[in-house]
Amino acid sequence: MNTKKNAHDFRALRVLVIEDNPDVAANIGDFLADKGHVVDFAYDGISGLHLAVTQAIDAIVLDIMLPGMDGMTLCRRFREEADKPTPILMLTAKDTLADKLEGFDAGADDYLLKPFALEELVARLQALVRRASPDSPSIIEVGPVRVDMDRRIVTKAGEAVSLNRTCFRILVELMRCAPKVVTRDDLEHLLWGDFKPASDALRSHIYALRKALDESGEASLIETVVGVGFRMRSET
Repeated sequence: MNTKKNAHDFRALRVLVIEDNPDVAANIGDFLADKGHVVDFAYDGISGLHLAVTQAIDAIVLDIMLPGMDGMTLCRRFREEADKPTPILMLTAKDTLADKLEGFDAGADDYLLKPFALEELVARLQALVRRASPDSPSIIEVGPVRVDMDRRIVTKAGEAVSLNRTCFRILVELMRCAPKVVTRDDLEHLLWGDFKPASDALRSHIYALRKALDESGEASLIETVVGVGFRMRSET
């Protein structure tokens, strides 16, 4: 894939569009191509998963309703099988909160409801790719905690720590921003975009993360800043 640079540091992206509606896929592909990006297509879930796993892709646009394998299943399997953090923008006509949260739990990075503006789709893709940029450090360390971003391995004082996807994303964001505070709003937007769940959802994930990281009798590595958010402690 060629990368172009101009005064605005434009970067051409290779985007995989997995969409069974040929008209929708063509509209997305034509718009992306007009913007200078490279587009690959899959029109069913099985072919889409194969391309996503085997090809060098910067971002995936994924419809939920697909023949062969639905988008939710594809997303989960991609996160399980592919050793790469390719961002996924999920498309759907379903607008209930439960549907949106299911998409994020499956491993989607952002969610866009049909019908949508193509300009917004491109803007969201570019934001997702910047967040997952290879220019970001592959190893992050704060205090005793070390994250290998390429292999998605977390250790504390050399001991492996098992985290689910949501807790991993929270930890990485806290470590990247340390010692600054990350607000509740910023964490919720990172995890669920504009579709925030009940207020206790973030609290539950923070609790699970602390349970995985903290030792009995030690001060928690994740400090609550009352009324603001959370920050990662570099010392215990």
